[in-house]
Amino acid sequence: MARGTRVGLDAPRRGAKTRAPQPSRDRFGRFTEWVARAMGTPAFLVILSLFCILWIGWNTLMPEEIRFDDAALGFTALTLMLSLQASYAAPLILLAQNRQDDRDRVQIEQDRQRAERNLADTEYLAREIVALRMALEDRTTQVVTRDVLRQELRALLAELQSDDDEPPTTKRESSA
Repeated sequence: MARGTRVGLDAPRRGAKTRAPQPSRDRFGRFTEWVARAMGTPAFLVILSLFCILWIGWNTLMPEEIRFDDAALGFTALTLMLSLQASYAAPLILLAQNRQDDRDRVQIEQDRQRAERNLADTEYLAREIVALRMALEDRTTQVVTRDVLRQELRALLAELQSDDDEPPTTKRESSA
C-alpha cells in the first residue's frame, strides 16, 4: 500500500473478490418448523386419512389390471410409504423442537437479565425514597414550631432579665 493511505476496516479492500451470497443456513431450520407445524394440524390428519382411504379403495375396488398394491399382501406399498413418511417426520420434528428450545433458552436469558435490571432499578428507587424521607425528617426537626419559639424567647428574656439584675461591673468582667 502507498504510504499515507488509510485502511478502513469497514470497507472492502480494493481488488478483493466479492463472494456470492451464501444461502441462508436457517432455511432448512425454517423448513423443519414448517413441516412440524403442518403435521400437527387437523388438515394434515384429514389429508393423510383421505390418502390412505383412496389408496386402499383404489387397490381394493378397481379391476386387478390397474391396481398397483395388492390387498392380499397387506398393502405393502402403502405400508412402505407411511413408514417412509414417519421416518422423515420424526427427525424433522426433533430438529424443530431443538430450534424452539434454543429460542426459549435465549428468551429465558433475556427475561432473567430484564428481571435483574428491574430489581436493580427498584432497589435504587427504594434507596432514593428512603433518602428523601430522611431529608424531609431532618428538615422537619429543624423547623421551629410555635411552642419551641416561645420557650426559646422566654429563656432569652429570662437571661436578659438576669443580666439586668447584675451590677454593671460584673457585665464588663464577664464580657472581658
